[in-house]
Parts: sequence; structure tokens; C-alpha cells
Amino acid sequence: MLSELDNFYLKYEEPTRGCLLALKEIILKHSSQITAEWKYKLPFFYFNGKPLCYLWLHKKYKNPYIGFVDGNLIDDVNLLVEKRSRIKILLIDKNEDLPIEKINHILTQALYICLNKK
Repeated sequence: MLSELDNFYLKYEEPTRGCLLALKEIILKHSSQITAEWKYKLPFFYFNGKPLCYLWLHKKYKNPYIGFVDGNLIDDVNLLVEKRSRIKILLIDKNEDLPIEKINHILTQALYICLNKK
């Protein structure tokens, strides 16, 4: 039987499913200390037990995004603020090649913030 976390990815059609699964792999490969969990009814990623980011679909743009928990502390022009005080998102075009270098650059910043958070 599949977990709710596995079912999250499988419920979407291509190319959304493939994009979300690729994003999951990029995030998990960034550090061996990143784990995937099912929290708040969405795929959440933790670094050393601290919340790092999550995956979701943007209601307006119908594209996947990575929500960075402490995005307000990350200075990157590619991140959108929207109506959240703490979280910034990286919107991903599911029909384009993934911006792997950009994702890894932002993940590195997010991990640094996580490491230095009290």
C-alpha cells in the first residue's frame, strides 16, 4: 500500500507529475541530511529535523513550486513573496527544463539559514 506522500505525486497527470518527482529528487540529492515527510497534507522536506521547504501547485499559474520556509531570509530575485510573511516560493514551469542550478543555489542558501537558526 502506498503512503499519502507517494499518492501525492501519483495523483497528477504528466507533465506535472514528472516535474514534482524531479523536484523531489533534486531536493533530496542536495544533502543526505534532507528527509521527505508528509506534513500539513503536502510533501515537506526537513534538514536535520528543521523545516526547510515543501512542494505544492500554484492555484493561479497551475504550476508546481518550491516553498522555502525561511524564504524571507533568502535574497534571490527568482523568489516570489505573495501573501506570506515568512515563505517565498520558486515557481517552476512544468513545460520547461528545470532550472537545476538555480534550485541548488537557493537550496544552499536555505540550508545555511537552517544551520544557523537558533
